[in-house]
Amino acid sequence: MRPKGWGKRGPAPKELTTGEIEGIKCGWEGVVIPPDQVYDLAVIGLNNKEIASFYGVSDATIARNFVAELQKGREMTKIKLRRAMMHNAIENMSNSVQIFLAKNILGMTDSPIDSEAKAPLPWLDGDLEDEVEVVDKNTKTV
Repeated sequence: MRPKGWGKRGPAPKELTTGEIEGIKCGWEGVVIPPDQVYDLAVIGLNNKEIASFYGVSDATIARNFVAELQKGREMTKIKLRRAMMHNAIENMSNSVQIFLAKNILGMTDSPIDSEAKAPLPWLDGDLEDEVEVVDKNTKTV
């Protein structure tokens, strides 16, 4: 005996039903796009063109109708990434993440930038003997 919904060669094809989706009607075709889904797609890093392709509308339509959801989703991605980086740097003691954060948050660099250290050495112009005063035979001053 076959399970309910199974035909001779396997499961019977699924029948499509119609329902209501709560969202914003967009594009020429009037596609209904739920704002919370746009937010979720922005959180996982999809750009406007990829989100638009998913729904079958233009990227300008997505950008125009879902400004807040896109911005909030991308900011949430940054927050999650920073949280993970801090965890790796502090809890997991990852040297490479610690160095990256020290450079970007604390402003540290690999080589010190000191204006005096970058200045050329004060070489004397002209003949050295003319500018040297002999105080005694073991000490010379300029």
